[in-house]
Amino acid sequence: MSGKFAFKSLMLLLLVVPGFFLSSCSNEEEDKKKKEDIDLEDYYEFQVMDMSKYGIDAYIHLPDETANIGASTKPEVSHPEDHIWQIDIGQNFTLHIEDMANIKDNIKEEKKELKRKEFFKIKYLIDDEDMILYQRELVVKGSDRAASTVGVEHKSYHVFGQKTVDGITYVLESREEGYEKNIIEMMAKSIKSFKPKSGK
Repeated sequence: MSGKFAFKSLMLLLLVVPGFFLSSCSNEEEDKKKKEDIDLEDYYEFQVMDMSKYGIDAYIHLPDETANIGASTKPEVSHPEDHIWQIDIGQNFTLHIEDMANIKDNIKEEKKELKRKEFFKIKYLIDDEDMILYQRELVVKGSDRAASTVGVEHKSYHVFGQKTVDGITYVLESREEGYEKNIIEMMAKSIKSFKPKSGK
């Protein structure tokens, strides 16, 4: 009698335990997915801008006056050259956009260029096929010829992305001198949001 009871208990345990683990794994995957959705879709401090009036048939989300970028001004778009645009939000947010026609390997080329800059140490915080976000740190070499900033820690943050709209590849990037990390993270979200109006 006790042998049958033990056997039934063992069988029940074998059926329940895998189900528990599957349920647990499923919950972890759902939680992870939810976290990713929040990271990618949480644009409550952003406003949508229609770029079609500036010659690009796309939408982009840009920080609004509630975002912590030290500016409350509206976005201003300038178009200094046929293939170049610049979006400014006050003095602390400048995003450059360049029409690269059908050139598709811009991320790869940018990473090659960064590797050639021997006076900087690059640490990638995001390294995707369509966007890189990195920390750039000044490396002091040759103390005899060192600048007056030697000994002063100098770190900046930068973002460089590539998006395609209507068959045209656009590069979107921060200014050369970079920004603080929180500004660059917002800029990265803007770049991720850059999508064709057609949705294709």
